[in-house]
Amino acid sequence: MLDFTHSAEATSWVLSANAPDTDFPIQNLPLGRFRRAGAKEAWRIGVAIGDQVLDLAALGQLDPQVAVLLGPLAQGDLNGFMAHGRAARIALRHALFTGLSAQPSGTASLWRAKAGALLVPQDEAEMTLPCHIGDYTDFYTGIHHATTVGKLFRPDAPLLPNYKWVPIGYHGRSSSIGVSGQRFPRPWGQTRGEGESPVFAPTRRLDYELELGMFVGVPNAPGTPLDMAQAEASLFGATLLNDWSARDVQAWEYQPLGPFLAKNFATTISPWIVTMEALAPFRAPFERDPLDPQPLPYLDSATNRERGAIAIALEVWIQTNEMRAQGQAAVRVSASSFADAYWTPAQLLAHHASNGCNLQPGDLMGSGTQSGSAASQAGSLLELSQGGKLPFALANGETRTFLQDGDCVILRGHCEAEGARRIGFGDCAGTVLPAVERG
Repeated sequence: MLDFTHSAEATSWVLSANAPDTDFPIQNLPLGRFRRAGAKEAWRIGVAIGDQVLDLAALGQLDPQVAVLLGPLAQGDLNGFMAHGRAARIALRHALFTGLSAQPSGTASLWRAKAGALLVPQDEAEMTLPCHIGDYTDFYTGIHHATTVGKLFRPDAPLLPNYKWVPIGYHGRSSSIGVSGQRFPRPWGQTRGEGESPVFAPTRRLDYELELGMFVGVPNAPGTPLDMAQAEASLFGATLLNDWSARDVQAWEYQPLGPFLAKNFATTISPWIVTMEALAPFRAPFERDPLDPQPLPYLDSATNRERGAIAIALEVWIQTNEMRAQGQAAVRVSASSFADAYWTPAQLLAHHASNGCNLQPGDLMGSGTQSGSAASQAGSLLELSQGGKLPFALANGETRTFLQDGDCVILRGHCEAEGARRIGFGDCAGTVLPAVERG
């Protein structure tokens, strides 16, 4: 799956794409939906390259040969392109790489000459959700998170008997998914009261969850399961995902049917989808502890064992109201890796479709909170504050057990490997506003 587009030495005529710390070198080429900020123009699909956005609608007008590959992308319809699968993604990736390359070619010279019409600075672009998300499923693949949280409630048996056998998930709410920059009011909910009766009030235990989102590309027909190879081929790409949680609401409502109003008020994703092709150099072996149950046959394959995991470094940053008032930037509060996930993306998709469930282009799967084994690798405040019992200290001296109004949470992620160019996902930021007053 590696080809000339993965060469670590390749550079672009878009000079900002050659900066060593950019998330968007020419080896990445993620897709997102944008328009110029303040304009009333139509949304269209663009490609992040350095600190710029390559406008695929303008590119189609410029280069008829590439326009054939673009199809629905120039019209802002990423879902239609997603359904075409890996071959179409690779063809577009090759064309984009050639046109943006610093290596001289007729295509690159033409694109470079028309850079003013093709490129929009990212700080002048307004982003929206990259595609239509019809359905959203959240999984629970972070075994360190599951173990730490389980110990808070079941010290003697933190993991339930099914955890190591089956990918645990629930269906979430797609209508409240927003793109980075999302601002939402603190949700109200019913929580356990001091006496026998519950209370209805703004949540007091609002939390973030550090997750990876995976988008479905090629659909499957109703009643048609996917084997592991088909599931891998159906994956389109990844994004960062914050599945905000009202922990006190969740504790009261989740039995016996699981999360509901504690989770459906807001979910934030980063605006760019990093394709599976861009992630290819960072695939890693999937290894299960030999003392643990091994995956059942429908969740196992030689390819998944060889390269089913993805090494993605994940981080959580927080900027409080006080930090903003003092002109202080966000501070990092934890770091972990998606390589520690207990199940791979292909296993999640294969399990999702194993009963004949039909998945559609643009469907989103959340990985569940990604934490490491160390306390500094916790992917939620629930873990960092030990269930709210121990305030967590920020670098400026403030403390948190759970989020306060005005807190902005920023998720960041990147991939690095020997012999490969570093790539990233861009920020996934969301801000908590005060609860809406009710009479």
